[in-house]
Amino acid sequence: MMDNRFATALVIACVLSLISTIYMAASIGTDFWYEYHTLSPAENVSEAGRSIWEEFISEEADEKTYTDALFRCNGTVGLWRRCITVPKNSHWYSPPETDMTTNCISFSLSDQFMEKYIEPGNHNSGTDLNRTYLWRLQFLLPFVSLGLMCFGALIGLCACACRSLYPAIATGVLHFLAGLCTLGLVGCYVAGIELLHKKLPLPDDVRGEFGWSFCLACVSAPLQFMAAALFIWAARTNRKEFTLLKAYRVA
Repeated sequence: MMDNRFATALVIACVLSLISTIYMAASIGTDFWYEYHTLSPAENVSEAGRSIWEEFISEEADEKTYTDALFRCNGTVGLWRRCITVPKNSHWYSPPETDMTTNCISFSLSDQFMEKYIEPGNHNSGTDLNRTYLWRLQFLLPFVSLGLMCFGALIGLCACACRSLYPAIATGVLHFLAGLCTLGLVGCYVAGIELLHKKLPLPDDVRGEFGWSFCLACVSAPLQFMAAALFIWAARTNRKEFTLLKAYRVA
């Protein structure tokens, strides 16, 4: 029979695991990992000849082209998409508008694995290996993290079916590895943004900051570590007490 302490620890660990999974999934699916705030995006669009959106959505748009658009138009960047804020009616004969709309473009799979250059936009400047692999890792690590947690949940269900607490150790280890992946994702994203801004400094009238999608990933990592600690503690301690009780009965 399971001690109430271990049952409580398992329930808390499952709740933490569920919350961290929801946070991680939400952060992957949203576009607010990094946000740029411009004083007057409508004026910036007008000054750029109303061609920013066309350049932004072009298949030939390189990193410098869409990053400049993000600077000028209150852009936001996620793991899968990039977005800018533009006037709803951007024809050349239209007066400046205050009614703005947010339009987004998805990164293709080839974009996720595309090489980053030492000078963004200059294909002849050579490959920047640091930024290239940081970008690829920030795309792969969240899916590895979610996969580990789902696999850990499957092992937990099997443990419940077998009426054994010991397999929860494997669930805890997988949650710990998932937390490391999430922590690595956060570190890779921060490093990638900092390296990009060294190559393409922010204009004076533009302010950049990490968004709420990034914060969800930051919160998810410690939740995964706490769930892992509770799973492992409950399984190991229960196993020890069961072994001692069995030895006492034999004696």
